[in-house]
Amino acid sequence: MAEHYVPHFHNEPGVPVIHIGAHEFMCVGAPAPFDHPHVFLDMGSENEIICPYCSTLFRHDPRLDSHVAIPPECALKESAGV
Repeated sequence: MAEHYVPHFHNEPGVPVIHIGAHEFMCVGAPAPFDHPHVFLDMGSENEIICPYCSTLFRHDPRLDSHVAIPPECALKESAGV
């Protein structure tokens, strides 16, 4: 069993920017069954990235845990085993 898991985020609320604590993550667009293909995004050395499916702008915030988002409802809880 893997010790690390990839954080998952969505933009069901339709906000223009989601601040997250991860540089590598999955965007699912919206919670199932309205999700788009789950795409792995890697910001690399940058501090923001746009999802190619839903055009959500994700911005890294180093103060946040890797599974935390602002707004908080954009963090997909199932990815953290909650």
